[in-house]
Amino acid sequence: MWKAVRQWLLDRTGAATVRRACRYAAEYAAIRLWALVIGCFPIDANLATARWLGRLWWWLIPRHRDRALDNLRRSLGDRYSETELRRIARASMEHFVELYSVEFLLTPRLINPWSWSRYVELGNLGRALRELLSDHGVIMLTGHFGNYELLGATLCRLGLPLVAIMRPLDNPLVNAFLVASRERTGLRLLYKKGASAAAADVLASGGTLCFIADQDAGRKGLYVDFFGRKASTYKSIGLLAMQQRVPIIVGTATRTGRGFRYRIDVERIIQPSEWENRIDPLLWITQEFTHALENAIRRAPEQYLWVHRRWKHQPKPRSCGSGLANPPAH
Repeated sequence: MWKAVRQWLLDRTGAATVRRACRYAAEYAAIRLWALVIGCFPIDANLATARWLGRLWWWLIPRHRDRALDNLRRSLGDRYSETELRRIARASMEHFVELYSVEFLLTPRLINPWSWSRYVELGNLGRALRELLSDHGVIMLTGHFGNYELLGATLCRLGLPLVAIMRPLDNPLVNAFLVASRERTGLRLLYKKGASAAAADVLASGGTLCFIADQDAGRKGLYVDFFGRKASTYKSIGLLAMQQRVPIIVGTATRTGRGFRYRIDVERIIQPSEWENRIDPLLWITQEFTHALENAIRRAPEQYLWVHRRWKHQPKPRSCGSGLANPPAH
């Protein structure tokens, strides 16, 4: 029977599509099986296993290790020795295996209205809560730092409705599974493509819109300083803030121990009054929230995704014929 089904698919969709569908199904089955297995053990035991897998990642995939070390040397090489940089890079890889293989899957179950306080400590949220509980819209952002999913999940469990912008995964089965998991915490999701009108509506209606703000925006992004290098950054956050005249909250969820223990803090609140008289308000806003993320990362660099290709795109060098070329380095 399965041969007949396979041949029917091949006749109508082609071998490449069938192979892709089989790969998607296998990936989905593996993730569901892994989620079932780790659900049988205490989370701290799962995290210890994940750290061991992170060490394997460090040793077995040298291109990722080398990229993390190169980013760290360029960003923090003036502050740490080579030995310390290697420790930070390895700890970062271990942290993100913990995050992606365990915490993302178990967070909806562990973070609920009755148990969240066992795992999450609330830091300096007073001013931010006043903004989030007001009748105007708010933009909230973070980066690939700490547990960025936990930040939104906890606030939703506290009764604060949030809408997050996300890029859908290539695997539609895995994507549907993760979307359903996130929505169980109360988080509403908008796909990045074509989200402009819906995002503006969220803010105009007094809602809170969430972004991961440290993704490379390609050659058309806005270049701002991030750890002393230009990093292409999306313009949409600043443009939405300016158009809707709403504040921007930069928040973090930082691991505070070896297990599933985090502290939620607000790094910076950028108010509309701060950019209104700037010569280039869009550039100022984008640089300001990028600087706030950098400050948070500097305090716990082992919790940033240094494998991330944050500096993939760089601004084009100015033409020598323009008379504005950069002077040669001495």
